Amino acid sequence: MNKLSQGKQSLILSQLVEGNSIRSIERMTGVHRDTIMRLLLRAGENAEFLHDERVRNLTVEQIQCDELWTFVGCKQRHLTQDERDGERVSERGDQWVFVAIDAYSKLVPSYMVGKRDWGTASRFIHDLSDRVTGYFQLSSDSLRLYSQIVPLVLGDRIEYGQVHKSYGEERKEQKRYSPAYMVRVTIRSIIGEPNPKEISTSYIERQNLTMRMSMRRFTRLTNAFSKKLENLRAAVALHFYHYNFMREHSSLLMTPAMAAGLTNEAWGWEPILS
Repeated sequence: MNKLSQGKQSLILSQLVEGNSIRSIERMTGVHRDTIMRLLLRAGENAEFLHDERVRNLTVEQIQCDELWTFVGCKQRHLTQDERDGERVSERGDQWVFVAIDAYSKLVPSYMVGKRDWGTASRFIHDLSDRVTGYFQLSSDSLRLYSQIVPLVLGDRIEYGQVHKSYGEERKEQKRYSPAYMVRVTIRSIIGEPNPKEISTSYIERQNLTMRMSMRRFTRLTNAFSKKLENLRAAVALHFYHYNFMREHSSLLMTPAMAAGLTNEAWGWEPILS
């Protein structure tokens, strides 16, 4: 990896964040897949460090939160009993990416990879609390963990509302491949008096689509899933570095980091390759 030119490394990272698989990049560039993986891990670690260092002291008005499902190694139901009972059970099976987005700047201030449990949700909300300042409105889905954790961590700083979606029965032939039919959406005020018109998860759900389109390992019904948890975390960190600091948002005509006042210009790959 150290023998690759910076231009070649930048090309590989660009292909990764555009949704190409490791093996397809190997075929296109002639760089061995193990080298590509080492580059991904190093760049992901540096991207995570820069995010932690730069994305702080944010003034926001509206934040939306949601979770995106994926898996590592195999799906949860296929874990062996030894894997379910082992010390490293959290590293395989179903994984979730908790994500928050600023509704105005479209910046992603906080994300967390882990199980859909109290520990991961708590770390996510605490991380969000550490990065934003002042009073703001928060919207999320009706995941029970939010109802339990958000009041404890952000209760005196937010107006909080939830979007609860009810789904109908799926047709048997569509159950595997089609999303469930949504029959109603209920808006709930949880803390304070949030503006009902602003209680929404539309932007964060669109960000979920961006993640699935930009990371090959999130594509459903393929063998491009993550084989190790560290690979998944590196890919997610790389994605959000590119999304926040490099990619011009179509509705903003600038990067989310520029819209949030974190920088005056779009970044390149150099900060995480140096």
